[in-house]
Amino acid sequence: MTDCLLTGVGGQGIVFASRLISQTAMRRGQNVRTAETIGMAQRGGSVVSHVRIGDDVFSPLIPKKSADIIIGFEPSETVRVIDYLKDDGVVVVNDQGMQSVLAALTGEEYDTGIALDFLRSQLTELVVCDGWRLCREAHSPKVLNVALVGAAAATGALDMSIAELSETIRAIAPARFIDLNLKALEIGAGGGHS
Repeated sequence: MTDCLLTGVGGQGIVFASRLISQTAMRRGQNVRTAETIGMAQRGGSVVSHVRIGDDVFSPLIPKKSADIIIGFEPSETVRVIDYLKDDGVVVVNDQGMQSVLAALTGEEYDTGIALDFLRSQLTELVVCDGWRLCREAHSPKVLNVALVGAAAATGALDMSIAELSETIRAIAPARFIDLNLKALEIGAGGGHS
């Protein structure tokens, strides 16, 4: 069984990333349950997606202290859900933050370093991805989601191969975006993290 939690803010492609993971598991013939907590997520609101894979999964929501892996698209949102991670779980996080609407309106500065330092102090299995570099290498800011899934697959905690995820991309992505997404997946799996 694999429990994967994806978190970030609206507009980052979290729903597509969770679909990529769940469809890959379904193509293997595995039982999958998913749920999204979207709220006000059109742009800037919190998004959390639960993906549970395995024969003994009956609820779509991951219990606290049970996630094998958290894929964090935004550092502060990752900190917010860290209590879902099991003791030996893995976190893959984008190092680039997205300032909340409230912070932007009040003129507050948002320092992602505080969230990343907290994660480093709490976790032994942390992969920090350079989101800007991943997107630059892929030549598109719109494929961070797929690059992070590639980085997650490279840890082994997702229990999916790049080849399996590539086949799913070919099956579910719009034709004009298949090559771009395949490139992003490979870039994410290949590095750009610490």
